[in-house]
Amino acid sequence: MKIFRSLLIAAGLTCSLSSIAAAQDKPNIVFVFLDNFGWGEPGFNGGGIIRGTETPSMDALAAEGLRLTNFNVESQCTPSRAATMTGRYGIRSGNHTVPLGGGVYGLVQWEITMAEMLKEAGYDTAMLGKWHLGWTEGRFPTSQGFDEFYGVETTDVTVWRTLSGFAEADMEAPVVMQGVAGQPATVARDYDIEYRGLIDGDLTDKAVDFINRKSETDDPFFLYLAYTNTHYPNIPHPEFDGETGNGVWADILLQTDTYVGRVTEALEKAGVSDNTVVIFTADNGPEALPVGSSNVSPTPAVQGTAGPFRGTLFTSLEGSMRVPFAIKWPGKIPAGSASNEVVHSMDLFPTLAAFAGGKVPQDRAFDGIDQSAFFLGQQKNSNRDGVIVYMGEQIFGVKWQDWKVLFKENATIFSPTETSDTPRVYNLLNDPGERDNVLFPYTWVAEKALPQLGEHLATFQKYPPIAPGTPDPYTPPSD
Repeated sequence: MKIFRSLLIAAGLTCSLSSIAAAQDKPNIVFVFLDNFGWGEPGFNGGGIIRGTETPSMDALAAEGLRLTNFNVESQCTPSRAATMTGRYGIRSGNHTVPLGGGVYGLVQWEITMAEMLKEAGYDTAMLGKWHLGWTEGRFPTSQGFDEFYGVETTDVTVWRTLSGFAEADMEAPVVMQGVAGQPATVARDYDIEYRGLIDGDLTDKAVDFINRKSETDDPFFLYLAYTNTHYPNIPHPEFDGETGNGVWADILLQTDTYVGRVTEALEKAGVSDNTVVIFTADNGPEALPVGSSNVSPTPAVQGTAGPFRGTLFTSLEGSMRVPFAIKWPGKIPAGSASNEVVHSMDLFPTLAAFAGGKVPQDRAFDGIDQSAFFLGQQKNSNRDGVIVYMGEQIFGVKWQDWKVLFKENATIFSPTETSDTPRVYNLLNDPGERDNVLFPYTWVAEKALPQLGEHLATFQKYPPIAPGTPDPYTPPSD
């Protein structure tokens, strides 16, 4: 009888341990998402010291995991964040441009976000930082799969109160919001110019707290840490102001790298680093003024860099589309690996679903491609070879492997758009600055690259895009 009882206890213990092991098999996920951070800023892409400071924490992520040199995003903040969260081009969800004019915007609740997918897979979830996907009740992060959030809509609004006329305009002042799922969001504090330089430090502290809390539970966790830097206005935290001796930008670069290091250190101290996927990237290319401009900003404007690539955010050029990317998962993703294969931020949704045992929506147009085998080093090539180049609701061209075919082009956010009667073709290996149109003799490139555009446009016949500002509840049209 004692032997039988012992066997039962052992069996029960084995089942219990198996359940815990199953939960722990799902990796924690920390997704660090910077704002308007150019390809050429971190040391692992040749920046760092040439920008005024070393970036050891960012560089460590690349050294300990996979660095992608051809990681693509959308040209503006809102469509880039929408595409990343939903695995769908921003045009599909009605988030193809930065919202202006206030009112209801962002993701309808019918959309399924990365957080909702992971929540269904058993994850605890938190969003900290810049959201920009809806700033009214029903559109906050806690309506899109996050258990808790603390953050802001965007950052340039912090300058408003310093400008003449704003106080008399009878507009709502920018605020920081917070919330937990199932309850209305509340105002945490004002988001003014004084807090602009402090917020990323607070986000880091809250990230460390979340990691510490959730590391003590059996459930895996997902932290979406969307820092507000390096978006205008550029104001360093007092801890870092003047620290490098190389100006505001170097101070902010040092600050951001230090914060990334504090987050990864928290994972180490909590004992969960080995089973945590850490992603480091950005939503857009850099901010920069046109050549010859005069800086008349009330706060210091700085010139971001995309390294060898031309263009800034809000352009169709590589400087806008390509951003730094590193992903680390110890023992899973080969350390020190690098690739110039084409990947898009939309691919993170299905890739993380593969890592976490989550489900990808099957009832809608879905543009993300599972890159899990590629990331894990099980195959040499990406599963994607092209990207549609959007600017708002307009299609400016397509990218295919190491080539770009453009019908429209703009050099900076402030530059006029030029339309070509014939497409411009650029070889991105020979000409990363996209200066030499090689349509002749490389007309075959256009013939190879453009069919993906036809395939993309055909999907809208079955799955029409959601109009911007569509209220909830949204129901897709029936076939």
